[in-house]
Amino acid sequence: MKLREIYELAVQAGMEADPRGKAAPKKDLKRVQKKWDKLEEKKKESFDTVSLTNPYSDTRMLNGDPEKEVSTIFAGIDVEIGEIILADRLREKGEKIDLVLAHHPEGYALAGLYDVMHLQEGILSEMGVPINVAEGILSSRISEVKRSLMPLNHNRTVDAARILDLPLMCVHTPADNMVTQFLTNCFLEKEPDTLDDVIDLLLEIPEYKNAAKRKAGPTIVLGTGKRSAGKVFVDMTGGTGGSEDVYEKLAIAGVGTVVGMHISEKHRKNAEKHHINVVIAGHMASDSIGLNLFLDKVAKQGVRILAGAGFDRVSRI
Repeated sequence: MKLREIYELAVQAGMEADPRGKAAPKKDLKRVQKKWDKLEEKKKESFDTVSLTNPYSDTRMLNGDPEKEVSTIFAGIDVEIGEIILADRLREKGEKIDLVLAHHPEGYALAGLYDVMHLQEGILSEMGVPINVAEGILSSRISEVKRSLMPLNHNRTVDAARILDLPLMCVHTPADNMVTQFLTNCFLEKEPDTLDDVIDLLLEIPEYKNAAKRKAGPTIVLGTGKRSAGKVFVDMTGGTGGSEDVYEKLAIAGVGTVVGMHISEKHRKNAEKHHINVVIAGHMASDSIGLNLFLDKVAKQGVRILAGAGFDRVSRI
């Protein structure tokens, strides 16, 4: 496969698994197109034209020729300068690495991470929270995340890849969409009755079973094992953690349990206040599931996957 084809496959897979429905990302693209059409020519010079065809600001080709043929990918959850050097060292030892693929964004995909958080508004709307309320409670959080990203040295890893002539790409929200869809379907099919049932269901999944052996498996952080799970909300996409005010709205919408990758203490306390159960499935394990589901599509095309940097490769093909 060509680098461009892998990237396009990621975007398409993310749109197909979008928890808001397939029409939502297409609507996002139309909105960006309208914005582009109205821009003055001078402002078009700095516009991210990739956003005209890709609704996920945290998924980008960061370095390399889009037409380069890729037969082996070094894939990881967190790829920084150390992983770039590791990939280059492996090349020196004879490994044929054509692409380094990160899950968490780097470069301008990291700088634009905040923009994909608007996806959470649509997800909350799908869960029964009025869209105006969802937009209101997320507005300040999105601004907060944007400000927190501004001082970062975003391009360090991309620069290292450029200097060492290593193609680099990140696939964030598409993979998170895929794990969200995968787990949501699991819960709909199995209908766990208690939080213990939720944990048991998760531990049937190889990535979570492996994580549990490393003391990073699924954990109940709010509630007890015998407590009723109720309506389960899989909260694993939308860039990063949303507003802590969301739990009151989720409780009103009938959600009994949130299953997420991670949770801050402030969020945990608000969930407790509104009697929402919380199960943390595990960050690296959840990210690994999403990346595995995507890379299975790539592997079907004959591309070899070399895993590292926290990525637990489990093939489902």
